[in-house]
Amino acid sequence: MTTPAAPSPNLFDLSGRTIVFTGALGVLGQAISAGLAARGANLALLDRNLAPADAFLQRLGADAAARVQVVQADVLDPSSLARAAEAVLARFDHVDALINGAGGNRPEATTSADRSFFDLPADALRWAFDLNVLGTILPSQVFGRHMADRREGIILNISSMNSFRPLTRIPAYSAAKAGVSNFTQWLAVHMAQEYSPRIRVNAIAPGFFLTAQNEFLLKERATGELTARGKTIIGHTPMGRFGSPEDLVGAVVWLLSPASTFVTGIVVPIDGGFSAFSGV
Repeated sequence: MTTPAAPSPNLFDLSGRTIVFTGALGVLGQAISAGLAARGANLALLDRNLAPADAFLQRLGADAAARVQVVQADVLDPSSLARAAEAVLARFDHVDALINGAGGNRPEATTSADRSFFDLPADALRWAFDLNVLGTILPSQVFGRHMADRREGIILNISSMNSFRPLTRIPAYSAAKAGVSNFTQWLAVHMAQEYSPRIRVNAIAPGFFLTAQNEFLLKERATGELTARGKTIIGHTPMGRFGSPEDLVGAVVWLLSPASTFVTGIVVPIDGGFSAFSGV
C-alpha cells in the first residue's frame, strides 16, 4: 500500500510549483494563468501565437512575470513539444503539473442554414479532432514521461460541457471533447497503476463563456444582442449568465493543489448549473 504524502499546511498552496500550460495565451488561459501566478506558481506558457504574451506579462506585474516563461510550441508536433520541454526543464528543472488547454473549433466544422452536416469538409472536421484530442494526448506523452520518471505530477485537461451532452451544430467539437474526457479517465488509471498513484489526471468542463471561438454563435455581430442560441443557453443555466474567465480559477487551483490529493479521473463541470438542469 502506498503511503499518502503528508498534507500541506496550506492545502491550496502552489508556491514554487512549476506548471506547464498549453494554449495558455487565449482569453480563458490568461485568466487561469493570472490566478496561478497570483498563488506563487512558476508558469511555462506554451502557445503557437506569442503575440499576446507581452501585454499579458505587463498585466501580471514584474514580480509574477519573473516566474513566467513563454515558449512557442505546436501541440500537434512532437518535436516542437520536445524542444519546449527542454527549454522548460532548463529554466525550472522539473515540471509539477501540465494543463492541456489547447483546443477549439472552426466555423467550417459547424452546421448552419447554408452548411448542412453532409457538406462539412473533412479537413475542418479533422482539424477539430486533431487539435482537441491529439493536442491533449501528445503533450501528455512528452510531459507525462517526465512525471513518470519522477513518480509524481498532475495533468489537468480542458474538456467541455459538450462532452456530457452534445450540442447542436458542432458535431466535431462535441465528439472531440467527449474524447478528451474519456482520455482523462483512461490516463488517470494508466498513470496510477503503471507508474505511480502520485500522478493524478483530471479535467474541467467549462460551460458557456464568451470567447473568440463561440461568440459568433451566441451574440449578433451587428447589435451585440444574444442570438436565439445564446438566449436558450442562458434560459437553461440556473445561474442566469455566461461564465467569466475568472470563474475557472478556483477549480483549477483545487485540482493542482494538495487539496485534491485523493482526486483523480474526474471531469468537473464549471457551468452555472447547466448540466444539472432538465429544462423544467
